[in-house]
Amino acid sequence: MRAGLTVLATGPLALVQDRGRPGLGGTGVGCSGAADRRSHDLANRLVANDPGAASIEVTLGGLQVRAEVDLTVAVTGAPAPADVAGTPVGHAAVLRLRAGQVLTLGWAPSGLRSYLAVRGGIDVAPVLGSRATDVLSGLGPPPLAVGTVLPVGPAPHGAPVVDQAPVAVPAAGPLVVRARRGPRADWVRDDLFARPWTISSRSDRIGARLDGAPLHPVEGRGELPSEGLVRGAVQVPPSGEPVLFLADHPVTGGYPVVAVVLDADVDLAAQARPGQQIRFQEARP
Repeated sequence: MRAGLTVLATGPLALVQDRGRPGLGGTGVGCSGAADRRSHDLANRLVANDPGAASIEVTLGGLQVRAEVDLTVAVTGAPAPADVAGTPVGHAAVLRLRAGQVLTLGWAPSGLRSYLAVRGGIDVAPVLGSRATDVLSGLGPPPLAVGTVLPVGPAPHGAPVVDQAPVAVPAAGPLVVRARRGPRADWVRDDLFARPWTISSRSDRIGARLDGAPLHPVEGRGELPSEGLVRGAVQVPPSGEPVLFLADHPVTGGYPVVAVVLDADVDLAAQARPGQQIRFQEARP
């Protein structure tokens, strides 16, 4: 283990994330991990890390880090403008940081979460087999703070094979995600799929809260016992405004799940910003 990065600024929220803690739901431990797994994985691929290596998840931008040794890094996800020692550098590209150089991320014009991968991975101590920060349960390392020194693991055997990945950045306009009707779709009188929703400013890594005309419950259903929840479940609380559960969702819930977003589209939803419109498109088996 070696000191790799010193945090100079964090922006609104910067967390260490990896692929989380799968398989522990039965003990009450959620998976957590990167909210946008696709962008996290891409950042790791660019620097030839294993997909399970830990990266830094940056919400909206504003991160600034200093390299303590020579490093190879990549930034993916929300396209926060980046510079190294004041020189602009590319997005989703392999970047070289010499010891003492500072990498700065500006504010992303679209998308919500950027990922900074370091060749060798962020090597903080794992908790229950993962280095992910779960903001609901409090497991994993705390949010990054100014002055935090992050260790970096040994470089993998493989070397980067491309200089830049030509991937689309998260959309700034209306977003469409595919979903199937949930096990309790008949517990509401209205159709989630028939109207647009707006991502609320009350959203976080636990769930994207949706503003819009409330869904009304079917009378006489009684009380629903708590049931298991998955990433992508759309639950309707008594307010009638749905919640789309994301990486740090609870493992059970007692309100009706009226839809479940396809796993492949949950990463898109995790990049939706407050104020952005989202629609659900019914996916057929």
